[in-house]
Amino acid sequence: MNKKLFDTLRHISLVLLYAGAAVILVQAAWISYGVVVRYVFNSPDGMVTEATALLLVPVAFMGVSFALLNDSYPKVTLMRDKLPPHIQFWVDKFNMFVMLIIGLFFLAASGKAMFKSFSSGAASEILLWPRFYFWIPVVIALLSFSITAFCLLVAGRHDQSTPPLQDKSSPQDKPSSNDDVNSIEAVEKHEKDA
Repeated sequence: MNKKLFDTLRHISLVLLYAGAAVILVQAAWISYGVVVRYVFNSPDGMVTEATALLLVPVAFMGVSFALLNDSYPKVTLMRDKLPPHIQFWVDKFNMFVMLIIGLFFLAASGKAMFKSFSSGAASEILLWPRFYFWIPVVIALLSFSITAFCLLVAGRHDQSTPPLQDKSSPQDKPSSNDDVNSIEAVEKHEKDA
């Protein structure tokens, strides 16, 4: 159950990540087009600035759940690393709880903005694109982030990049200083033993 849930969350975060990358490619092409028509043909395109600015908001949030799943947010662990492991565990849980609360706050704010822009019919100034279209991906990305943060808070991080735990009772299984405890073989051996 745990593995299936995290696999589903990973797939959702990858879809959002690739969608964000596609939007960035569209922005880059559109901005390049705008520069060429402005400075080469001396005919500025009035849509470029507004369109790329509107697309920046969804792009800013598309990779948040992927970064959370891969533990890619910057951390300052100078004090935490000096604490005993059981205290580190609770510090990490508190950190994830704070991230969940922040994610839920931004989810509520973006959801409110989406519903208000939908009910008011607000549109962009030049292109007249409905603004709620740009809030939908933000809400989906923040919902994914919040669900991921909740699952990581409750179930913990199922991370294969950490070295497998070694049984202290069997010294022959302990890796020597030359063994790579992060290798695929070591992880697979640990999973078979568990």
